[in-house]
Parts: sequence; C-alpha cells; structure tokens
Amino acid sequence: GSLIEQLTTEKYECMVCCEVVRIVAPVWSCQNCYHVFHLNCIKKWARSPASQAEDGNSGWRCPACQNASVQVPKTYTCFCGKVHNPEWNRNEIPHSCGELCGKKRQCLDCPHLCNILCHPGPCPSCPAFVTKTCECGQTSHSVRCGQSTKIHCSNVCGNTLNCGKHSCTEVCHSGKCSPCQLTVQQVCYCGSNFKEVLCGSKEEFSDGFGSFSCQNICGKKLNCGRHNCKQVCHPQPCQLCPRLPQVVYRCPCGQTPLSKLLELGCVERKICTDPIPSCGKTCGKPLSCGSYEFIHTCESLCHEGDCRPCSHTSNIFCRCGFKKKVSVNLGGIFFLIAAITFMCDKRCNKKRSCGRHKCNEVCCVDTEHKCSLVCGRKLNCGLHRCEEPCHRGSCQTCWQTSFDELTCYCGESVIYPPVPCGTQPPECKKTCTRPHDCDHPVYHSCHSEEKCPPCTYLTQKWCMGKHEVICQSLTLPYVELYSTHTEQLGTDKFVDSRFRLLNVGDCSPCVTCCPSRRALASKSWVLILGKLSPTQLYCNNLQILIAAISIATKLTDLQLGDSVEISRLITKKEMKQARLQCDEECLAIQRNRRLAEALEIDDNSDPFKIRSSGPKYSDLLKEDARKDIKFVSDIEKEMRMLVEAVNKGKHTKKSHCYPPMNRDHRRIIHELAQVYGIESVSYDNEPKRNVVITAVKGKSVCPSNTLTSVLDKEMQSRPAPPLLHYKQTDKTSGNSGLSKPLKEEPVIDYFDVQD
Repeated sequence: GSLIEQLTTEKYECMVCCEVVRIVAPVWSCQNCYHVFHLNCIKKWARSPASQAEDGNSGWRCPACQNASVQVPKTYTCFCGKVHNPEWNRNEIPHSCGELCGKKRQCLDCPHLCNILCHPGPCPSCPAFVTKTCECGQTSHSVRCGQSTKIHCSNVCGNTLNCGKHSCTEVCHSGKCSPCQLTVQQVCYCGSNFKEVLCGSKEEFSDGFGSFSCQNICGKKLNCGRHNCKQVCHPQPCQLCPRLPQVVYRCPCGQTPLSKLLELGCVERKICTDPIPSCGKTCGKPLSCGSYEFIHTCESLCHEGDCRPCSHTSNIFCRCGFKKKVSVNLGGIFFLIAAITFMCDKRCNKKRSCGRHKCNEVCCVDTEHKCSLVCGRKLNCGLHRCEEPCHRGSCQTCWQTSFDELTCYCGESVIYPPVPCGTQPPECKKTCTRPHDCDHPVYHSCHSEEKCPPCTYLTQKWCMGKHEVICQSLTLPYVELYSTHTEQLGTDKFVDSRFRLLNVGDCSPCVTCCPSRRALASKSWVLILGKLSPTQLYCNNLQILIAAISIATKLTDLQLGDSVEISRLITKKEMKQARLQCDEECLAIQRNRRLAEALEIDDNSDPFKIRSSGPKYSDLLKEDARKDIKFVSDIEKEMRMLVEAVNKGKHTKKSHCYPPMNRDHRRIIHELAQVYGIESVSYDNEPKRNVVITAVKGKSVCPSNTLTSVLDKEMQSRPAPPLLHYKQTDKTSGNSGLSKPLKEEPVIDYFDVQD
C-alpha cells in the first residue's frame, strides 16, 4: 500500500539517481526487496564495477538489498512481468498491466496463485482454507493455506523408533523421532566379557557368536576336546586342532614327510596328543638374533616346541653405526633390546636445520636435524622476540596488534586500529607543541622523538670584536659572524649574503675593524633554511674559493638544526691563506681605538654623525639596480608610500603583496626592505614565488637618499671611461704588446635558494 501511494503521487525516489520516479518513466523492481528503480539507472548500476559481487562470478548486486542477480534487465515490464512497456492508465496503478497478478506466492506449500491485480511489492498471503494433519498424523484441522505454523496435538507420537523394536513416547512433535535411548547388554565372541550399548546403534549388531572382540585369547576348547584355542577373540568358529593326525604331515622341523618316517618304522599317530616323530636332522630354523648379513639357525636336532638360545656371537653396531660390540648368547627379543639400547658416545657435529646451532646429539640417527630451540631474535617491531622454532632466514612480522588509536604527540594525526606492532606514529604537519627550553617561535613540525631539534631562531649577538650587533642562530655556537644587512625568504627567515666568517678565538682586525676591507673579505656566507653556503668570493686566491665550496658541502647537517664546528672543517693551511694582511688603514683604526679608550670615548657613539649620514647600499644592490632602474624606482616609490601611510595612520602594521617575479627582483626587494626597516617574506614556489612586505609603525622609516638618487649622483661624478692601457714592455722577460683586460672572478650566487 505504501508503494502504491508513493508511486501514484510521484513521491517515490530512485536510490541510484535520487530523483523522483515519474508515472510514465520505465522502471525495474527487485524481486527480493521490491524496491523500484529507473530502468536506465539500474542498467548503469549493473555495468559499474561497484555493483559486482565479491566473488566476481555471481553477477551484480541490488543497490538496496545486495541480492545478487545474473541477468541485467533490458526491457520495461509490469510488476507481474506479463506485459512489456505497459501504458499508464489513470484508473490503474502506475507501471502495472491492470490484470490479475497470477504470480506464485512466497509460501512453498501454497498451490494457489496471487488473485489480486498487478501490484508492486510482495503478494499477500493466500486467503483459502485447507485441511492439514498434525505432525504425528493422528488428528486433522482446517487452517489458512500457506500458514507456516505447524499443527501439534496432545497425543503421544507412538511411531516406531530406529531400532525397530520400541515406539516413540514423546508428545506429537515435528521432525524425525529421536533415536532409541534404551540400553542392551552385549557379549564378546569368546563369551568372557560383556558391555552395554544403545538399542538400535551400529554396535548392537551380532552375528550369532557374539557382538564384539575383547582382544583376549579365545581359550575355547577345540574340536579335539584336549587343547584350547590360542587365537585372539574372534567372530568365527575356532580352527581345527593343529596337532590332529589328519592335519600334521611333516616332522617338527618340516624337512621330512611323516610318510617316509612311517616307512622307516615310526609309530603312526592316532590322536592329537601322540608325539610327532622326529627326523633326527638338525633343526635349521632361523633364529631372531641374526643380522641381515648373517642369519643364525637352530643347531639342535629336530624337536617340538621353541628353539634353544643361540650359541654364536654377534656384532652389534650402535644406532648411528660408528661403534660395534660383540654380543654372546643373545637370542630372540634379548638381541633386539641389546641392539636398540647400545649407543655410542659420539656427538653429532652437523648443523641443525636453522643453520645456527650444532646438533650435539649422542649417537645421532636423525637425517633432518631439526632445531628444537626457540628462535628468540627480535622482530621487526623491536619490542617482541620470535617465539617460533629456530629457523633460517628472516623472522616473520610481529603478529601482535594494538586496538588503541596511534596518534602523534599533539593528537592531530591518527592511525585507527587495528595497528600492527612496531608501527611508527603518523607524520604530522602541525607545529610542534612540546615544551622548549627557550621562548622563541617554533618552526619545526610535530615529531615523535622526545628531543626537539635545536632552536634555529636568529638572535642578536655582538661580534667578537665588540663592534656591531649581528643576527645569529642559536644552533651555531662555533661560528662568529659579521653582518650589515639581514633579509627574509621562504618560510623563511635567513640572513643576507653580507656575512663574514671570523676566526674563532681570534678577533682578526683585518676583517672586522677595517671598513674599507670588508668588501675584500676572503669568505662570504649566507644562512638559508639552516644552511651555510658561500655566496660571493672576492679573493683572487683560487684555493680559498675551492676550500669555501668544499666547506659548504659539509654543512648540510645544519639544515636539520644541528651545530657544526667550522674550525674542524678548515685546515690550518686554508685558515692561513684566508687571512688578509693589515694595511695602513688598519693601523690607523687601531690607533684611533687606543685613543678612544684613553679618552673614555664610547665606541658606539657617533659625535660627527658619520655613520648616520645616509643609508648604505651594497655594491651588489647598486649593480642590480643599474640593470633595471625603472623597477627599482617603482619599488622605492611603493615602499615610501607604505611607510608614510603606516606612520600617519592608526594601524601599527601595513602590508603590500608584489606579483610573482624572478629571483633577482626578489633579492632587490629584500635588500631595499632592510634599508627602509620593512619586514619582507617570500611565499610559494617557483615560478609563482612572490614577496610580501610589511611596514611597522615607529620602526619603518624612509631614508634621506633613495637608491635611484645615489645612482644618479654616482653617474654624474663618474669620469669618462679610460682608453685601453698598454702594458709596458718588460725588457728582461721579452714580453710586449697590449695588456689583456682582467677577467672578473666568477660569482657564486646562492641567494634565494629553493632546494
């Protein structure tokens, strides 16, 4: 009824497309759950991989009940399946033919067909009444056809049980009667033992002589009446007496027939108790003490009964065959016991199946030499040991599993159970939340190790000569640097290329104290993403250039936050070659320093305003600016407007985002930002890497002289380019002619490195 109402009012939705099933749309109905679907939707679903059964051979599954079907529906039929492409009639159920259903009902024992009009859903129960008998068949009742309940009366069943002797005593019940539970007594074949078994069971069978064998000696009197049966309890009649005259035809040793002995005058036997005549020859029966190579035989004369013990000696080998011993008068079972118990004291030196241990068994006869020890090696998890017998090759993976969630330290990343033993915590991209020794910002991700990597935050520190405050990472305790500019890139705080390496423990004035010689420093270093690498080398010494590059390749550990002592990486010869000699300007500065100390003048004071006369632009920045003066002018204009806006406005910070640009342009922006006191950070990867600058109120200021104005003044004051200089002829060397222009030293630029 619910299906008819929803289909008629067009409120029924197809489970595949989630659209309403129209009254004129071709449909298909599942014969198991009776859900209705669009015909086209069910065709697409049946062909999709998601609909296939798990075994892959049972066809496709219904989207609603998961019942597997082999045939894919192709035509639009009514619910009863008799009419193809039924037409819609306003007075009939949608998608029905309007005729009697006529389908067989679900009840197996109902012979009547469905007698209502073609309909969706299951057919209703049969309304007819039939007469059915109870389970025992003694009474009958009138019930509705197809009723699944069984009819039971109150009478005793009375049917014959499986034994065929007794009747069922239960009340009217369904199914077969239970086996007979009465017990009967059985006797063995020889009649000496009894046992009780269930009536009607297979053990109750009897052949007239008994029902089972007690496995004892029969002991019944034979047909002779004088001897007893020596066979194990058996079902058939006992055999004839083995000593009857009609049974015995030869002498006891079996070598001579009795007929020949009778011809020689022996007395004829009449009954079984009469002695069997002896032939007088050697018995010759094989004894059990012999070996495979030499068989011992009985040396007595032909006789009745068992043979005497052997009088010969035998060589008995140990079970491994390494030693032997002589055995005297061992006969029968005694010889076998001696052969089995005789063991040598030799220990086996062969390797066991594991390949790790020796056998070491005494008098070993094993061929496989299986190792009985426990493996005990640590499994791949590192927590448990292998409990299998000692074996070759790698151990199996740890079978233990945890049913608890495995999370990272902060709990953001989770591995849900079951979690195999030894699984590492999941990687987490969140910032580390562990407690740290310092209060600097944390830049490393969440990790499972207990110890965090060293702090890489840049802090301010005096140079070794106490001349200037520089920025240095806490992870570089062995390196003293000198800096004039700092810069930011990437994630991405790093120091610009104006770092000078000082001699640790020796504040050499040739680098730190001479402003004119700072540009001639033997090494320049840049700290990029935790690395130190050479950027520009102005020294003409090629050996120092090679040494600087080799040192840079050894400092990759700093990327992980570790500290490296550079003094261990530079040889004494390289350190000696890297130092510059002091000139007259160095001596003048030293005299001025001693004079300032005598007059108690602060070295940081600037009474003549020499240091603050104007911004200092590096030679590299000037050289880059000359290549694209318009770009530099636009950048300075934007920075000046940003600084003025933040200083005049209410906000403490104001940012500006530049479009993506190449590395050279980004370097110009970073250096100019340092002059203006603006923070600059690079984002994204190439080729969309861009720079964002942020002006801070009270910190960012506009310089008195812009870079473009400084370049204009230099261009005006620069003299005309000189002509080519002729090299003076050296008469002693014999060389003459034009002097070749000096080639510039190659510049190694590691600025804004991505990898």
